[in-house]
Amino acid sequence: MASGSRPAGTGRLVTGVAWALLLLGLWLWGREVTEGPGGGSAPTTGDIAAVGRPFGAALPPAREPLDPVAPRRVEVPSLGIDAPVVARGLDATGAIDPPPYEMPHTVGWFGAGTRPGAAGPALLVGHVDTETRPAVFYGLSAARAGAKVRVTRTDGSVAEFTVDDVQVYPRERFDASEVYGARDPRRAELRLITCGGTFDRAANAYTANVVVSAYLTSATR
Repeated sequence: MASGSRPAGTGRLVTGVAWALLLLGLWLWGREVTEGPGGGSAPTTGDIAAVGRPFGAALPPAREPLDPVAPRRVEVPSLGIDAPVVARGLDATGAIDPPPYEMPHTVGWFGAGTRPGAAGPALLVGHVDTETRPAVFYGLSAARAGAKVRVTRTDGSVAEFTVDDVQVYPRERFDASEVYGARDPRRAELRLITCGGTFDRAANAYTANVVVSAYLTSATR
């Protein structure tokens, strides 16, 4: 679903994220109209491990949002994720352009949207794998409520988020307003998105998306 030609051997690299982000483009378009401006499967643990918000889980209070500053790097220490972040825009189909095929260990940030740490949901997307090896968000489906996500910003500040929800959304039941909308408009929120389920060769896409939601709980310089 990405625009343009693809290098040989990269057919499955982007499609799982791209179809969900196409819905983002359509969702954003709808808001403007109404309001104004590998082996053949992703980690199967994603379908089992998506836990939502555990009942009675004690999570820290939200911190007030920060000034809007672009991200430079993202870390999820519990999953061993530590990767650079690059801004990405929308392609001709209305989907976010993910990081290039040659950068499977780089995370893309929807640069026209919320900056991580500012009020609203900031969107970070990454590949789950390539044709031959795991990519940056391969282990994302193993995230749990309470895990920390640290975003280093270009001013040197570090915005620390706490995961409060992990979901797997099947392609046919993907709700763009639920995934991309703010859970609480007073909070600074974060979404980490990658492919999930299995790879459907007929559709040339993954069958689901893993979406990790988090909210700002602290900040340091």
